[in-house]
Amino acid sequence: MNKIVEIIIQFGVVLFAISIHESSHAWMAYRFGDPTAKNQGRITLNPIAHIDPIGTIIFPLILAVIGAPVFGWAKPVMVNPYNLRNPRRANVFISAAGPLSNIFAALGGVIIFLILKNMGLFSSGEIWGIKLVIYIFFYLIVINIYLAIFNLIPVPPLDGSGILEGVLRGEALVYYEKIKPYGFLILLLIIYTGVLQIIAEPIILFVLRILA
Repeated sequence: MNKIVEIIIQFGVVLFAISIHESSHAWMAYRFGDPTAKNQGRITLNPIAHIDPIGTIIFPLILAVIGAPVFGWAKPVMVNPYNLRNPRRANVFISAAGPLSNIFAALGGVIIFLILKNMGLFSSGEIWGIKLVIYIFFYLIVINIYLAIFNLIPVPPLDGSGILEGVLRGEALVYYEKIKPYGFLILLLIIYTGVLQIIAEPIILFVLRILA
């Protein structure tokens, strides 16, 4: 597959993945009583509503060009906690909605791919159009898995942090609050040391074995 075409596929999948991720946050916040994100037009799969110039465009393109696993981020969904019913519980569900949407997208990609494979669609894998479809499904699955795992890391400002804050109590929560100011530095360390890949690669390899 041509490198430029491959980068375009990855970029398109990133746009789709962050769109379902952020719109799921917005939808869940609305379900719990906060219309802020809905009023800002964030319950949509239109990527324009979610684009962050660095996280959605520049960062994923750099990763694609250097051959690293591609993922990114979007503008954060604004939530007004004063509008929420049971804010603590709501925050857990709102935070979890994004990663779960990516998990479901990856799972949907696996199911559809297997159905098409069993129908014999991919038997002529050397045909350019068939190869293109295979690459689209591959990146749809892989990028959504990476995005879900990345966001489930319990480090601010990621979604895993919001989930953890909602379940911690007492001294554990107080201690975690003290760590929050260093969240970005911890996150950089996790990315730099390759911890994300160490976690994600066994899962991705398992899924790819299912698809083979």
